[in-house]
Amino acid sequence: MSAIRIAACSELGARRYNEDALAHGHAHNGHYAVLCDGAGGHRRGAEAAQRAVACVERALRDESAIFSPAMLTQLVLRAHAELLAHQESDQADARMHCTIVVLWIESTGHHVLWSHVGDSRLYRFRHGHADVVTSDDSVVQRMVQSGLIRPEQTQDHPHKNQLLAALGMDGDVEPNTVVRPVELFEGDAFLLATDGWWGTFDDAALAKSLARSLDPAQWLADMREQIQARGVRGQDNFSAIAVWLGDPGEVTNPDSEDTKPRGIPAVRG
Repeated sequence: MSAIRIAACSELGARRYNEDALAHGHAHNGHYAVLCDGAGGHRRGAEAAQRAVACVERALRDESAIFSPAMLTQLVLRAHAELLAHQESDQADARMHCTIVVLWIESTGHHVLWSHVGDSRLYRFRHGHADVVTSDDSVVQRMVQSGLIRPEQTQDHPHKNQLLAALGMDGDVEPNTVVRPVELFEGDAFLLATDGWWGTFDDAALAKSLARSLDPAQWLADMREQIQARGVRGQDNFSAIAVWLGDPGEVTNPDSEDTKPRGIPAVRG
């Protein structure tokens, strides 16, 4: 397996404060990337995202962390408990919460795990094809799954920002964690993205951006320029982490039906 390369980007957009937070790195237990999108009164969204990222990163860097779906689920639940322990009000509009998406590549580089809560997403790219491997914990996503609306109607839907689950919300959460380690292949690429980022693109646009990029940083820069060029009024904070295993361009063969990736379903627990 070739070297793993990671780049990150977090932008303010048209907001006064950036309530996204992210981290990535390499530790004894492998490579990792963590991304959170915060919300809450009195700028507590930023606090929520920062606390959750720091909590998960600290745990992933602990040498006692065993690479397994159960461990990853527990790390996400630990971040949820961290936010609950620091809530300062019972008023819903004053509580802090955040989404989270985590990618964890084992130290051998042969397998990967992921988990998420909320509507921050993980995309996998293989042989030129994009595959969304997470499913948003949101009202509009459930409406799509129920056949009430079409996917293209979600962008302008009045309930598009309503979440069904987030870290820091009252009660328990059930992280969406893959049931078993997923095999990695040379040229695989991943994108962790907040809704402020992924809301600009469909899968084809993301794949085209990847195809014209020479490294993860250039890929993020290309997408960032597209978001900024739209000039959306009230543009949300937008953040992403790109993870490359080798060079995706060297193994891309979009015309081969046999190379299309098959989605790995996430499970609760």
